[in-house]
Amino acid sequence: MTEAAPEVAPPSLRDVALLFLRLGATGFGGPAAHIAMMQRELVEQRRWIDRQRFLDLVGAVNLIPGPNSTELAIAIGYEVHGPRGLAIAGVAFIAPAFLIVLALAILYRRYGTLPDVTPMLLGVKAVVLAIILQAVWRLLFSFGRRWFPLLAAAVALAGALAGIHELALLLACGLAGALIARARSGPAGGGPRRTLLFGAGALGSLLPASPTTGSLFAYFLYAGSVLYGSGYVLVALLRRDLVESLGWLSERELFDAIAIGQVTPGPVFTTATFVGYLLDGTPGAIVSTVGIFLPSFLFVLLLHRFVLRMRSNATAVGFLEGVSAAAVGAIAAAMVVLGRDTLTSPALWAIALVAAIVLASTRINPTWLIAAGALAGWLLR
Repeated sequence: MTEAAPEVAPPSLRDVALLFLRLGATGFGGPAAHIAMMQRELVEQRRWIDRQRFLDLVGAVNLIPGPNSTELAIAIGYEVHGPRGLAIAGVAFIAPAFLIVLALAILYRRYGTLPDVTPMLLGVKAVVLAIILQAVWRLLFSFGRRWFPLLAAAVALAGALAGIHELALLLACGLAGALIARARSGPAGGGPRRTLLFGAGALGSLLPASPTTGSLFAYFLYAGSVLYGSGYVLVALLRRDLVESLGWLSERELFDAIAIGQVTPGPVFTTATFVGYLLDGTPGAIVSTVGIFLPSFLFVLLLHRFVLRMRSNATAVGFLEGVSAAAVGAIAAAMVVLGRDTLTSPALWAIALVAAIVLASTRINPTWLIAAGALAGWLLR
């Protein structure tokens, strides 16, 4: 009789807090990079969650409003430690970016400009590309030779690069998966529930007439309730509402807020922290941050039961498989776009290639590679 493989001890709340603090402090490159780093840390190295469950959660969080990678951190916290894990993982992942952006906002208000960290950021992004590439490869490998998830990932990749909205791709692939699963298993009751909190946009009626602490909280609570996935969508909303409609920000201030969100680690949605500080000081920064992230905690709490129920229904399993595969394709599309914008010289290609080789051949912590990429970018400036 062979002995069973030893089970991995469940993480403590302290373990959860420390890991997500580190991921939040080193997570450059946007949601695709964050998801790739979580896949390596939580699935490959620590084995806190298996790959199939990770894929389920990646697909599911793409269906609800809010920042995908932050919601994935929140969902994984719930998986490993229940409601307390949900709160601790989410706060720990957001906190480093909040503090960094708040400090930069204070300096910006005092000096009226931002430090130039572009060379270091290019080196970091080259490493991040290698991290995303490895994650995409391993997630695709987990599909085995099943034709449908591979096809769904390819369709989502092509569609995202062609400019089709990510949510439309996810739902289309999910519905295709549900139909295929239903055809294989025969009629079944209780198909996938797709009424996923699309009605939260009622808070848009609270658009304020002046930037007070309360109105900032209401506005960013509305924004966090209706925006899907990408910080770039947030930028479009802020420009329409805060620059063009209300005149609270100038074009330059919005541009600098966007730049801060891009050059700092962690969630891009902490752009709200910067905007809140410009409009109402530290109280504005705090309530804007709480407002934009609070819906994510609530949505994930409701989503958890939804995903559990889906795994008990064959048609729903097909839907979730299609959504998960499409999410992997969308991550690959983000990698292609990031690569096109980042790898603009042979030196940056070399940094990305070396990082990919190191990741494939060792179990090095990606944090060290990110630091090395920043140093290489600085040396090459």
